[in-house]
Amino acid sequence: MRKAIFASVLAVASFSWIGLAAAGPQLTSDQIVKYFADTADLGAKRGICIGTAEECNKDTPAPTGLDMLINFDLDSAELTEQARQNLNEFAKALKDDRLRAATFVVEGYTDASGEEQYNDRLSERRAQSVTSFLLANGITRDKVEAMGLGEKNPRVTDPYDPVNRRVEMRIKIQ
Repeated sequence: MRKAIFASVLAVASFSWIGLAAAGPQLTSDQIVKYFADTADLGAKRGICIGTAEECNKDTPAPTGLDMLINFDLDSAELTEQARQNLNEFAKALKDDRLRAATFVVEGYTDASGEEQYNDRLSERRAQSVTSFLLANGITRDKVEAMGLGEKNPRVTDPYDPVNRRVEMRIKIQ
């Protein structure tokens, strides 16, 4: 059975913003739930398309994103205080009944600093760091899947830009 991964990006941004740690979470759990409930079909309708990829994807909406600050310093998989606050809200959102059918892929990324093989492992550690935090906050293993993607899919054209050091969580319908 084909899995559909929606391009609803939840977590982005990878550089520390001085002063934001005391500001509290960027979004509340209610805002997160509302965003995903409004932008993704969480199982109300299902269908199958028989045809080419172009024919089947012609009605797919343009990717939309919900950005949160999931910060990583250079060569680190440690969550910042701001990231922890934002992930606390995300964990609350995942426990909401409106998202009961939703699962998420936690994708870790790096910038281009360092060797590609090292960055692949670092991105896996970043994704696992976020996943471990969510599991420790009551999210079940079947709701989140971690994967490291290294230097792939940079957010900006400069591969060394700190913005590329991030974790993104994409909603997935099975």
